[in-house]
Amino acid sequence: MLSGILGFATSGLPSILNFFQQKSDQKHELEMAQLQMQQQLAMAQQNLQAQERIEAINLQENLVQADAQEASALYAFAAKEQEGAAQWIVNLRASVRPVIAYVFVGLLVFTDVSGMIWAIWTGVDFKEALDLVFSDQEMAIVASIIGFYFGSRHWKN
Repeated sequence: MLSGILGFATSGLPSILNFFQQKSDQKHELEMAQLQMQQQLAMAQQNLQAQERIEAINLQENLVQADAQEASALYAFAAKEQEGAAQWIVNLRASVRPVIAYVFVGLLVFTDVSGMIWAIWTGVDFKEALDLVFSDQEMAIVASIIGFYFGSRHWKN
């Protein structure tokens, strides 16, 4: 009877061992699939970041092209607007910015010189008069006029 029971038990032993082996193999395959998925996600993320950089570069390039086209259109419009106009009108249009800058700087010089003469005439100390007449705010205004006149024609945010 013992040999019957042992024979019956040992005949099922390979099936039990095979079950545990199969379970171990499936666990290994699942871990490999998860690692492969993580690797694919990481590669997709890197590809997405590279694609985002490419899109940002393309956007910047499109903005530059749009600015260039806008400037070309403005110059073409200005040239078309001057067709048939008298030469003095063309000259007057071209002199608007310089005239405004010269008038403002002239008024500034007149105000500063008058202020210094008045300060010296009334007995204010020269150094104190310089500090009052040539203030930081005035220098900021002069710097912005020079920057606008000799620099860019428009301000960008």
